[in-house]
Amino acid sequence: MAVLRAIVEDYVATREPVGSRSLAQRHGLGVSPATVRNDMAALEDAGYITQPHTSAGRIPTDAGYRLFVDRLSTAKPLSGAERRAITSLLEGALDLDDIVDRTVRALASLTHQVALVQYPSLARSPVRHIELLALDPARLLVVIITENGRVTQRIVPMACELAADDVARLRGRMGEIAVGRRFALVADDFTALAGEFSAEVRSVIGDVVAAVVEVLAGQGEERVVLAGASHLAESSIDFTGTIQPILEAIEEQVVMLKLLGEMVEDAGEVSVRIGREHTQPGLAETSLVAAGYGAGRDVVAHLGVLGPRRMDYPSSIAAVRAVARYLSRILTT
Repeated sequence: MAVLRAIVEDYVATREPVGSRSLAQRHGLGVSPATVRNDMAALEDAGYITQPHTSAGRIPTDAGYRLFVDRLSTAKPLSGAERRAITSLLEGALDLDDIVDRTVRALASLTHQVALVQYPSLARSPVRHIELLALDPARLLVVIITENGRVTQRIVPMACELAADDVARLRGRMGEIAVGRRFALVADDFTALAGEFSAEVRSVIGDVVAAVVEVLAGQGEERVVLAGASHLAESSIDFTGTIQPILEAIEEQVVMLKLLGEMVEDAGEVSVRIGREHTQPGLAETSLVAAGYGAGRDVVAHLGVLGPRRMDYPSSIAAVRAVARYLSRILTT
């Protein structure tokens, strides 16, 4: 493991295949180059390193990177300046859009990779407030505010005018059912609400409930914001072909949402997917470091960084974990 760790660290730092003599000299392994060569041969036989061409040193394989990441005892701590920069940048945000924008730029700057931040899912976010406002006799405005600060509204046409008392009663009942709970727990209760009201307003209430259900389900609203795509061009030497397939993949919202959705579901916990562990075409030469963020251990969305397999995993893991925790704290205060 000491030899594998040294190979990964040197290859990440230099982009050059690593030889036994340089390892023995630079890393103070306490053994001869011949012993290092024997260990490298064992690592190669096990599939953890490979020789890119004759007479060259060795480079890590996907399996080698995976073993290295799995055996990391601690993530590289962020510097004081990095921690202060994250705090200052995120705590100055004005609203949810600003928070997401600042977060994705902070991640790209810290890691020099492509940063991805998924907007908080309405379906996963606890509801903070529901408001109903009669705009006129034919229209009702439904406003949903979630705990992560996301505000969404719908205008509902009304077949008949609702009395002010009915609007107030419906608003109160929806609040009693939803506030502090996630959508998955309240959908059935909302659907049953119509039975509590008179027949003449029941159809209007059904339309209101349908609008709230649609809003909380987040239909068509989940998306991922990206920053730092130019870093891929700087790392183009790490890819065997053109970076075009990677750029095309990260531009597809459905692909990125699926990719992040397959990662861990515990807020603040980091997971890493390396090389051919990806199922998405075009990403087989990349690695993704991602974490969920939310309230406590409840994940409302994910963020992460995507880059070449020759990635500084300890630093990337530390940055992703720190930013996810800062973001979780901001959204729950």
